[in-house]
Amino acid sequence: MATFLINFVSFFFLVHLSTLSLINASNGVGFSIDLIHRDSLLSPFYNPSQRWENAFRRSIARIDHFTQGRKDVSSTVVSNNGEYLMKISIGTPPVDVLAIADTGSDLNWVQCKPCQDCYEQVAPLFDPESSSTYTNLACDASFCEDLGGQSTCSSDVCKYSYAYGDQSFTNGNLASDTFTLGNSNSGRYVSLPKKVFGCGHNNQGTFDKHGSGLIGLGGGPLSLISQLGSTINGKFAYCLVPYTVENVTSTLSFGADAIVSGTGVVSTPLVSKSPNTFYYLTIEGVSVGTKRLRYKQSLEAADGNVEEGNIIIDSGTTLTLLPSDFYDELESTLKNAIDLTPTEPQGGLSLCYETDQDIGLPVTVHFSGADVKLNPVNTFVRVSDSVVCLSFVPVGGLGLAIFGNIAQMNFLVGYDHEGGTVSFKPTDCTQH
Repeated sequence: MATFLINFVSFFFLVHLSTLSLINASNGVGFSIDLIHRDSLLSPFYNPSQRWENAFRRSIARIDHFTQGRKDVSSTVVSNNGEYLMKISIGTPPVDVLAIADTGSDLNWVQCKPCQDCYEQVAPLFDPESSSTYTNLACDASFCEDLGGQSTCSSDVCKYSYAYGDQSFTNGNLASDTFTLGNSNSGRYVSLPKKVFGCGHNNQGTFDKHGSGLIGLGGGPLSLISQLGSTINGKFAYCLVPYTVENVTSTLSFGADAIVSGTGVVSTPLVSKSPNTFYYLTIEGVSVGTKRLRYKQSLEAADGNVEEGNIIIDSGTTLTLLPSDFYDELESTLKNAIDLTPTEPQGGLSLCYETDQDIGLPVTVHFSGADVKLNPVNTFVRVSDSVVCLSFVPVGGLGLAIFGNIAQMNFLVGYDHEGGTVSFKPTDCTQH
């Protein structure tokens, strides 16, 4: 049962690109992107009758992505389980591409002509021969070397081959071309020349026909974030609206637009660990009201203190995953504090209550140097009109914890690679 409980809902967002004006990313200015919830009425994936069933299936695959990634860096990209769908443009002239964007992945790739064996997609395949700025990377290119054992050489063209945790895969040429990103509110877009991506000619697996590939926002050298580097001063941020708000876009920002400051901001260090794709933080405990629970994990430091980098923050995993022993203590504390009788578990979530009201019990997650005070929307999810369930779940025997996106909703969450921090600011994301 623990395997089923591990993940809940992976959120995807569709990014609208506006092409009313052009700014140069080299100026160091910031830019933002509109994000649409995967299950929103505005999303091509919208299907209310299968919303939760599909979400459970996606989330179960997501945990496999992280556990396999800890063993083998070649499995750190997951198909169709990323956090957002982004509408970007690639090439000159620009061609719109709808791609999964994932904070837990690095390699950018799209399906390309000629396609030897590709999964079905609604949009036309990207044609590299139609772009005047497309270039195949040579075998001695540094980005090709970054692929390690996932690359081969043919006629001095770097070939990549990725086999994913769910048996999906993408194979093709490692290349560079111009990427274009934009924001419908500002009417601006940015041109990003010579961005490295995989031009996939052989791709199969659990990819959805509405998507054309993947954009990596992780910490590895091949990710879009790492490639932008000093251009965005190593900064990006997002503000996720609650999943119950279906017709309001969320925001993904870069550079100057991604600075998190002002009243209520708390920051915690990023911890460098392998694989460098993932964003590791240190959790020290969780409070329920005034009762603070010391964090327990299966992999504690030699001195008995918690290990640094003991939790991954991920916008593509919805539930917050905790070691079983600590989860059990947390659930017991919550039961004692909530003046309601638990009802039957729902869809694999064990602590549920029959109520049409939000459960407003104060819960605070204590990261190193940062106390993140959660709101009711962050702790209990409404699975039906009359039932809410705890959005934290146990993970048995993996020594792995993940701070999921339900816990991050209505926070402006900023990642600062140069400063080595992740910051949280309580925000009404419907107004951000």
